[in-house]
This record gives sequence, structure tokens and C-alpha cells, in this order.
Amino acid sequence: MDSQRNILLIALALVSFLLFQQWQVAKNPAPQVVEQAQSGNTVPAPSFADEFDPAPPQTNAVAKTITVTSDVLTLSIDTVGGDVVSAKLNKYAEELDSETPFQLLKNEQGHQFIAQSGLIGPQGIDLSSTTRPNYHVDADSFALADGQDELRVPMTYSANGIEYTKTFIIKRDSYAIDVEFNVVNHSGNNATMGMYAHLRQNLQDSGGSLAMPTYRGGAYSSEDTRYKKYSFDDMQDRNLSINLPNGTGWAAMIQHYFATAWIPRNEAGTNIYSRIIGNLGDIGIRMPNKTLADGTQETFKSTLWVGPKLQDEMAAVAPSLDLVVDYGWLWFIAKPLHSLLSFIQGIVVNWGLAIMCLTFIVRGAMYPLTKAQYTSMAKMRMLQPKLQAMRERIGDDRQRMSQEMMELYKKEKVNPLGGCLPIFLQMPIFISLYWALMESVELRHSPFFGWIHDLSAQDPYYILPILMGASMFMIQKMSPTTVTDPMQQKIMTFMPVMFTFFFLFFPSGLVLYWLVSNIVTLIQQTLIYKALEKKGLHSK
Repeated sequence: MDSQRNILLIALALVSFLLFQQWQVAKNPAPQVVEQAQSGNTVPAPSFADEFDPAPPQTNAVAKTITVTSDVLTLSIDTVGGDVVSAKLNKYAEELDSETPFQLLKNEQGHQFIAQSGLIGPQGIDLSSTTRPNYHVDADSFALADGQDELRVPMTYSANGIEYTKTFIIKRDSYAIDVEFNVVNHSGNNATMGMYAHLRQNLQDSGGSLAMPTYRGGAYSSEDTRYKKYSFDDMQDRNLSINLPNGTGWAAMIQHYFATAWIPRNEAGTNIYSRIIGNLGDIGIRMPNKTLADGTQETFKSTLWVGPKLQDEMAAVAPSLDLVVDYGWLWFIAKPLHSLLSFIQGIVVNWGLAIMCLTFIVRGAMYPLTKAQYTSMAKMRMLQPKLQAMRERIGDDRQRMSQEMMELYKKEKVNPLGGCLPIFLQMPIFISLYWALMESVELRHSPFFGWIHDLSAQDPYYILPILMGASMFMIQKMSPTTVTDPMQQKIMTFMPVMFTFFFLFFPSGLVLYWLVSNIVTLIQQTLIYKALEKKGLHSK
């Protein structure tokens, strides 16, 4: 099998891969079984839907928002309910070269995405969407001062002899926000309540395109399932209800490059739930009720992650939270590639140069296979006259032809599939790097040089895809072929054009990898063919 047919294999694999990824985004199936509470002494949390009125918020309380600012976040918190209604990421621009920070959470007409939390149960204060506490706050704005590592923002409310304090705890250089409810009971009776926290967002399409199939929707982690997407379509089909016997898990809304998640703090019996309210979807956690005797106090706590998909930081906040950086089914290749890419970038301080270095490393590691591929191709070409004579002698007897061909291959020490192995090894690496680059928020708005200002976006002038197509055409011209069928020859000739068209819409970082890989191939071809010519194996 020669390199011309190898290119056809690559094309078919690439097209199949893209179609498969787009189908996955569009048709991500819902789990067939909703997990239930496991046996043991843990008491599952009550059903959230049975306790909280699902009507849209129409509170009569006078609402205002306070602003909380750290080095990485600017939050807007509604004093009615204490919901986070806006979250801006100070270190990430909305658009390339923009001074406006990216806004992950927002409460706008037609696009609501907020983080809600509260206390429900017999003595809970978030009795319904229309009855929520109006917290008292000492100031309208809070800021993490220079040299300060932690900022605490308390909000207070009292009712029926019970004092409630909801505190947001923001730390320097952290996208993880601890939310604590401290309840002091002076009612003269027992008080029972439990904490809930969910993310609410307008129902939307998963998004993406054939070349960049991104996902927007829910996700969760439980003690039995480390990571599972739960799309808006899944939520509409069935409410999610999963018990966490040990309280280990989380519920999230994810999108390209960014994620928001609620994490319970080891509250045994926590329930992960979802529900649909009109055009809004909720996914969150409901922790078990606690009973406070008169004169006692209790603390309820969870953590809100709202920020970019930074793997190391997310893994430190909660087990498996880093899996929202979805590398697909080849994660075991993509994750080490991303780690190696990050290591190289730390040395060369440019993501484009890091991609080029990674390409040389990958292709260098594959050089023995590449050399074996071209050697096998050369030997197969040398056998063509013998194979043609064999066909003329044997005729239509396919079984005999197959037997004698295998004997000839064995005698000449030729592996007829030797030219295919590097291709089949290269495709998983290409697909893995595709996802590593697609999911790496570090590449967002990262420049290379010249006209490439964002390696996560397509080349604005299509220069890299055109160069990539030209390099593929040169590889074809350098590679001798045994293809004689006119139709196959036309397909081979058209292949660089088709690849160029596909790569027009790919992130420029991925096109850069493929272009450099082609250049390395041209260099390797030249060196290998010269060596084969000395051995008398290479002939065009």
C-alpha cells in the first residue's frame, strides 16, 4: 500500500471522525437508568421539586445587587435570595484585544445564567420562588485588598427567632467560592432545614459546528460515575435524581473553555437533581436536612466554581471536576499530550512554538515506523512485476492467488500492511491533539506571530490551510505510486484540495501542527529515499 492510498485512508478517517463528533454533540443520549440511593445508613435528601415552588421568581422584596471583586472575579450578588447573578472573569477578555472581561454568569433578557442557593425545609427561608429572604448587607461593594488572601462577605436575615447568615468566601487567585450558611436557633423549638444550590440557564442548543463541535449543557459526577454529560434535552426527557451516599460529587453547567459547578462538602446523602421550568433548566445539589435544637447553631456549606477550565485547579477543588475538560474517548493520549505541550510552553513561552516542538517530538518518535513504512512501500513496488506475472499466470483463481502472494511476501520478507501502521498510529495522535487544542483554555486568545493572534480560532487569512494543502500536494508528488486506475488518480489529486477546505475552519493551532507535520514528512521522505536509492530499492 503506497502513500497515495495512505492519504485516502487519512481523509476517510478524518471525515468519519468529524461526522461522529458532530453526531455525538447532537445526539448525546440520556442515561437509561437514574441512579437511586444505595443501601446503608444514609438518609437521602428530600426531593427538591416537592419542596420548592417552580414558578419563576416574582418577589415583592426590594432587591439590590452588591459587587464583590477579587483579582480574578467580579461578582454581582442579589440581596434577595443571595444569588450570584453576574460573574465576570477579570483575566479573560470577552473578545480578542477587548478590555471587556468575559462574563460567564449573567441575568439578561433572553439569556439567564445564574447560581442560586438557599435553605429549604420546615424552617427554611427559601420557601418558594416568590418567598425568598431579603438579606441585609453592610455595604454595596466589597473588594479583596492588596496583600489580603481571603475576603468574607456576610449577608444576614432573621425570622421567627432564628438568625441566618449567608457568607461568600472569596480567595486570592481562585475561582472557587465557598458559600456558608450559619444558622443560630433561638426560636424556643427545634428547627429543621437543608441547603440547596443549583445553576439555572436558558435552554440552548449544544452549539458548535462540524469542524468545532463544542458542548453547552449540564454535567455531573457521582460516586459511581466520574463524569457524565446531561444535556438540556436529557433534562427535558427526565429529571435527574442521584443520591451521593458519601457526599462526593458535583453538578455543573459547562461550555467551551468555561465551567460552573456546585460542590457539596462531603454531606452524606446529598442528592443531585435537575428540572425544567419553562425555558429554564436547573441542575444542582440538595443536601440533607439538619435539625437544630433551641439554643444551638449549625453550618451548611458548599463550593461554587465559576471560571475557566483549569485542570490542576479544578482537580484540587473536587475529585473529577477536571474531567469537564473533555478530551473524548482518546483522553488517555490527549491528556499526556496536553501536559507535554504545557511543559514545552513553559520553556519556549509561546503556544505556537510549543505546538511546533511537540510536532517534532511526536514525528521524531514515530520515525522508525515511518522508515519501515517507506521501506515496505519500496519493496512492494519492487514486487509489482512478479505480482503482475502471477496474476496473468493464475487468472481468476483467487484462493490460489492469495496463497502464492503470501508465500512471495514471506520469501521476500515483505509485510503488505507495513505501510499502513504509521497512518493508523498517527490518526489517534491527531485526534487526541485536536481535542487537546480544542479544550485548552490556555490557547484562547494566545498569539503565535504575525497574523495569527489567536491559536484557538481559524486563520483569518487562510494562509496556514493553504500552505498545509500545498505541502500535502508536494508529499504526493514526491511519493511514487502504483495506482493506475484513472478514478483513483483523480481522487488522489483532489485530496489536498479537500483537506485544505476542511482545515479552513479548524483552529489555527491544529492547522499549524498538521503543516509542520507535513514539513517533517517531506524532510523524512527525502532522507529515507536517498538511503533507499543507495540500496537500490527506490525507483520512481
